[in-house]
Amino acid sequence: MITFLIRAAIFLVSAFVGLIAADLILEGFTLYWNDWWGILVAVVIFAVLQSILTPWFFKITRRHAEAFVGGIGLLSTFVALLVAVLIPAAGIGIDGPVAWIIGTLIVWLVTAIATWLLPPLFIKKKVAGRRDA
Repeated sequence: MITFLIRAAIFLVSAFVGLIAADLILEGFTLYWNDWWGILVAVVIFAVLQSILTPWFFKITRRHAEAFVGGIGLLSTFVALLVAVLIPAAGIGIDGPVAWIIGTLIVWLVTAIATWLLPPLFIKKKVAGRRDA
């Protein structure tokens, strides 16, 4: 159970970092910082949808169009962003086709890197905590 919670936390943090990176780098990709609750909603919606859509898209793509398996992360990132933007309570806005395309790439890349780099940090702390106990 603790491992599940650590992985969920890592995924939420990586989603948050990815959205912040796109907000800082890209004109037209906006997190509404005056509404912190909306940003939290956007991060949770994005992270949950991303974690649900990726395996689902993988299963469908592998069965029907295996050549597109490499684009699953980008597709699930795009769809998760689309849903997050469409929900009025989420504090995120994306304006223009360039912001949609480049924003999807930035969020996907930063989220992938963060998801790759964060687990060793948390796992080392968990292992060290078990050794001390």
